[in-house]
Amino acid sequence: MKSLINELINILKENKKYTTEGNLLKNKIVEDGLKLEPKLLKLLLSSNNLKKHFFQIVDDFLVFDKIKFQRFISNKQFLPDSYTSFKNKIGLVADGEYLTDSKEVVLVWPYKDCVLEGGQTKEDSKRNEIFWNETLAPDEIDRLFSAKAFTNWKKYDTEGEHKITNNIDFDKENLIIKGNNLLALHSLVRRFRGKVKLIYIDPPYYFKHSTATDTFKYNSNFHFSTWLTFMKDRLSIAKKLLSKGGTIWINISEDGMHYLKILADSIFGANHFIGTIPRRARSGKSDVPFNFSQDFDWILAYTNVDEKNKVVGRSVERKYYETDDFPNEPWRLADLTSQQPANKRPNSFFTMIDPKSGKEYPASEKRTWAITQDTFDYYYKKSAIVFPDDYKFLNISKPYARKFKRNDDNNGKLSSVISDFQIQDFLKEILTKSKNKDGNSQIDEMFNRDEFDYAKPENLIKAILDIATSEKDLILDFFAGSGTTQAVAHKMKRHYIGIEQMDYINTITVPRLQKVIGEKYTKDGEWIEKIKYDESGISKAVNWEGGGSFVYCELMKLNQNWIDKIQEAKTEKELEVLWQAMQEKAFISYKVDFGEFDKNSKEFSELSFEDKQKFLIETLDKNQLYVNYSEIEDEDYKVSDEDKLLNDKFFN
Repeated sequence: MKSLINELINILKENKKYTTEGNLLKNKIVEDGLKLEPKLLKLLLSSNNLKKHFFQIVDDFLVFDKIKFQRFISNKQFLPDSYTSFKNKIGLVADGEYLTDSKEVVLVWPYKDCVLEGGQTKEDSKRNEIFWNETLAPDEIDRLFSAKAFTNWKKYDTEGEHKITNNIDFDKENLIIKGNNLLALHSLVRRFRGKVKLIYIDPPYYFKHSTATDTFKYNSNFHFSTWLTFMKDRLSIAKKLLSKGGTIWINISEDGMHYLKILADSIFGANHFIGTIPRRARSGKSDVPFNFSQDFDWILAYTNVDEKNKVVGRSVERKYYETDDFPNEPWRLADLTSQQPANKRPNSFFTMIDPKSGKEYPASEKRTWAITQDTFDYYYKKSAIVFPDDYKFLNISKPYARKFKRNDDNNGKLSSVISDFQIQDFLKEILTKSKNKDGNSQIDEMFNRDEFDYAKPENLIKAILDIATSEKDLILDFFAGSGTTQAVAHKMKRHYIGIEQMDYINTITVPRLQKVIGEKYTKDGEWIEKIKYDESGISKAVNWEGGGSFVYCELMKLNQNWIDKIQEAKTEKELEVLWQAMQEKAFISYKVDFGEFDKNSKEFSELSFEDKQKFLIETLDKNQLYVNYSEIEDEDYKVSDEDKLLNDKFFN
């Protein structure tokens, strides 16, 4: 054994890819083994001993046993004291090397090409990571991303909760989904690919040091590489849901913002980056590092089209005139000059003459006319030019362009969203009226805030939807939390989809949306038309008076049921009973060797309670967390006829 280890070490050191400062990169070796990296296989095949140990002949073919190789490398006898710099060193690289001199940068970290497939737990669990966060290599994934079946369908409107009927039109319904958001997103792609106008997310932040005021009710204490993988997986699939010209807005903390910017650049494209927007989260603290109170978090905005497209803007309230010479054709004035000087537009540097009065209007040398001398007659005959003497009610001293309302309406152009223009509107909202306390007070009005801390205030979401969406556009938030995005979208007459994994979806998110809709008052058991509804947040600003509906459903659990039971277990005995049941009924990973487990049962019994929980979760096949839609006819899954019908309608 020892000679085999030494031989393997010497051969691996022949490739600089697997060493740093003379030390072998253990995790990099494992990763390349799982990916069947040709250079690594050639190294192993160069030794007869290694070839004999890690390869076997099957029908005259040489097959590499990557599981055996992984276990060998992971054994404590192999490099027990090695410093794994690949695992710990995170930085900027270009062409596989750490960045030295390049404009193109890529953020790399361990298992970048893998999938972090895990759940979230409440912060009070005090764990350093989300409770389970198994990293799956691409070749370990078979049915993980297949569309999942939904169950527990309900519809909510002003008359309360109802069963879903057969004639439901999912294209017209708002949707709230409970379940793992990564898998839910992959399920939504089948129906909503390219249909979402705007995504807003407020994901778990990455914090160097987690404090009481920086955490959510779900655990946000991610290790850095875990957090990066977690975000990459979800942003990559979310991108597929955006419609052409759609936008995604990501709320993020100071600690993680710059890393997320590079990650998002690689997913959406640096040329699709719209901008960084500051949000004032609080009004200063005294107990802070360096005596400097960082009172802001940030919003990164991206799109999927080039910069020529106007993906954000504001509706413009214009003054139109109605005159006898253009009946039923309202028109307005527009600037007829250009920002170009005479030396760049010589054909536009001319004296314009009013054909009716003969008055002359010379062009400015620094700001010429927007039309040329050659095209003047064309535009004048089209009534596209208005002179000061044309209408007595106009108080103008130079020619203007005439723009008809019908053309404005057809064009649909919005005014630009620029930082100094927005100070009075957009930035005013997020710099002065969108602090954490504003979101907290809105939750306080409806619920006991022990259930959920640091919800984003409604006016923050309204400011974003105002400039990037229109009525009936589809909005998505796959970290729904307390439901702020959905509540605002509902009040602003947008369609929406919300995804949330945590149980407070049923104690906060859904009840909040029920309050937004409101309910009809009753009198002597009979419904009457008056509705009581949520009047907090943006309700007055948008003249909200209640109404509407939404549909609720859940991903249909399979192995996820076992994970829930393991997490809920309180005693060693409960875990023992669960393990016996799991061996009979759960989908166990092919990696689990029951004989090996029985042989080492004494070691298992000596593990801490938490480590036993973690081990049992790791034995489960993560490809089987939820029931695949394609398998709803399998009798073993006991899918009801009602669920089959609704799933078929949703996906088809």
